[in-house]
Amino acid sequence: MWIGWIEFDFLLGDVHSLKEKRSLVRPIVSEMTRKFSVSAAEVDHTDLHRRAGIGASVVSADRVHVTDVIDRLERHGASRPEVHLVSVRRRIIRADEV
Repeated sequence: MWIGWIEFDFLLGDVHSLKEKRSLVRPIVSEMTRKFSVSAAEVDHTDLHRRAGIGASVVSADRVHVTDVIDRLERHGASRPEVHLVSVRRRIIRADEV
């Protein structure tokens, strides 16, 4: 079994409250979950209104599939016009390495 995860650090544009932040972050998380069949959530900077940390993970029997999904997620995160991608961290491991 292969496990892959990716963490995005986004800088949000003209956002002045946590409510506005949620209105930007929720659609991104929902789209990742729906479009790529991954588990995704806001995982960092939850108390800051101009930053968002979003994480996603995928599990598969095939390393190639995990790599493909993580690559597509990274391209998708970088292409979002409403946010600025500051950094990405990603990792793919075999379950027996945990």
